[in-house]
Amino acid sequence: MSSYTGIIEHYRSRLPFGPQVRAIALGEGRTPLIRLHNLPRDIGFEGELYVKFEGLNPTGSFKDRGMTAAVTQAVHEGARAIICASTGNTSAAAAAYAARAGITAFVLIPEGKIALGKLAQAIAHGAVVVQIAGNFDDGMRLVKEVAESAPVAIVNSINPYRLQGQKTAAFEIVEALGRAPDYHCLPVGNAGNITAYWIGYAEMSGWETAANSLPEALRRYDTHAVVGTRPKMVGYQAAGSAPFLRGGPVEHPETVATAIRIGHPQSWDRAWIAQKESGGWFDECTDAEILATQRRLAEREGVFCEPASAVSLCGALRDIQSGRIPQGATVVCTLTGNGLKDPDIVMKNGLQGLIRVPAERGAVEKALLDRLS
Repeated sequence: MSSYTGIIEHYRSRLPFGPQVRAIALGEGRTPLIRLHNLPRDIGFEGELYVKFEGLNPTGSFKDRGMTAAVTQAVHEGARAIICASTGNTSAAAAAYAARAGITAFVLIPEGKIALGKLAQAIAHGAVVVQIAGNFDDGMRLVKEVAESAPVAIVNSINPYRLQGQKTAAFEIVEALGRAPDYHCLPVGNAGNITAYWIGYAEMSGWETAANSLPEALRRYDTHAVVGTRPKMVGYQAAGSAPFLRGGPVEHPETVATAIRIGHPQSWDRAWIAQKESGGWFDECTDAEILATQRRLAEREGVFCEPASAVSLCGALRDIQSGRIPQGATVVCTLTGNGLKDPDIVMKNGLQGLIRVPAERGAVEKALLDRLS
């Protein structure tokens, strides 16, 4: 029996890759769908609340699903180098898959606005890192301009193969639940992921969506309907970086959730299509709410995600409590990245709650008993 190698081989019949295309893979996918127990009990929710923990992909984020597809296609077309603008996770994934393929990765990062854990990954994988005096949106503009003349393939989410890879997370959720959830909640930055999930759910229900930008001639998915329903797609943004709530671009986005610190989403139109076709909505959370949810999830459920990931659960819990998401619903929240991507956020105030005692048994026992009493 052959072993699992990644999403391309596993879902090749549903992806735009013929049998002759060599997959550039790192075993991405098959991330856990974890049912939460303590947080729903805390708020009196009687439905099912799950988190799809994409932080357990090879480079620690959902970007690996899209990157295996984008780099596979780039290599198939003969590319010797790829390029991306990134707030961190894309650069880490691009660097890793480029290293796997034996090609060069160029990554443009914003000055002072990238978590060190993510930057360390890009450097470790041998990427050529270019730091610009600007934000992600400036980087995205420059990547598009440079790619017009330089021999590089763009692997940001404007690359349609990225979304094809990312849609496979929806396949896994349907397979795990035996059905589509009633609501699917996601962080929204560049808006490619909410688009990709909607494409995946649409395909699993045998329904076409206008959000799919891949040319019909390149689509190779099995159109057999697996489920008859599709979820409402709900996208949450950080309040300081919320163009979907402001009705247009945000020129100077600011948030501690650096992965979604994007004011000009590249999948703007397609994300609106996903929201409207599904009957979902967009909303926003403050930085304080996001960090509080990140901490609650880690302390109450044992799942440590990065701040941008926590916005999906933050918004879902609030909408459950308000009744916007009804009792009895099945809700899935995507956690896009691992908490180890950005440990500085947790450690910024030092080791809070640290207990210092002498190196003596009695002192240690007293500290334990005091805490348990």
